[in-house]
Amino acid sequence: MALQKSGAKAGYTPGMIPIWLTLATTLLTLVVVLIYWQRFGPGNLLWFCDVALILLVPALWLESALLSSLAALLVLLPLLLWAVLLALRLGLGWRCGGLLDYLFIRERPLWLRLISLFHLPLPVLMLWLLWRLGYSAEALPWAIVTTWLVLPLSYCFSRPQHNVNWVHGIGGEGTRQTRLPPMIHLLMLMLAAVILIHLPSHWLLTWLFPAA
Repeated sequence: MALQKSGAKAGYTPGMIPIWLTLATTLLTLVVVLIYWQRFGPGNLLWFCDVALILLVPALWLESALLSSLAALLVLLPLLLWAVLLALRLGLGWRCGGLLDYLFIRERPLWLRLISLFHLPLPVLMLWLLWRLGYSAEALPWAIVTTWLVLPLSYCFSRPQHNVNWVHGIGGEGTRQTRLPPMIHLLMLMLAAVILIHLPSHWLLTWLFPAA
């Protein structure tokens, strides 16, 4: 298709990523990490969107297709869904099981809630990097390994009330499932991430973007 035949990868040379974009993303990541660490503890940074944001910093500095592809495999589809759910919440008032309730908790400062809006430009940046650098199929096994490390770490080291990466139940903050033993739920989550996110993302990105 057009992206594969005439994408920027064909004419790509090192240094074509604007330095202002690299610096801006680095600064944003530093702010997010420091604030979330101080407010919610280091375990909160195990959210896959935070992991992806952190990965994009070396991806930009090194102009690494592998790292940008890894970030996209981890969260591109969930982030696009997040944006759709936010639009439905703002436009129609649909809560969708309370998944985005944390954005509307009035007890939290408005500036703290607004920081979460980095979820909106993040997929745009990922798609631009994929167009610029190409998609690296080698990222797929790394995405699986990363997920299978991050999910158990989320269960062990994040605060249960934050329900990081839904390791305690499918839903928003405070959700806690009781139907399954915790380890069975965690195992099913690990498998679901591969089947529902990584593999579809891999096939889609392979089709859309030139190979790195």
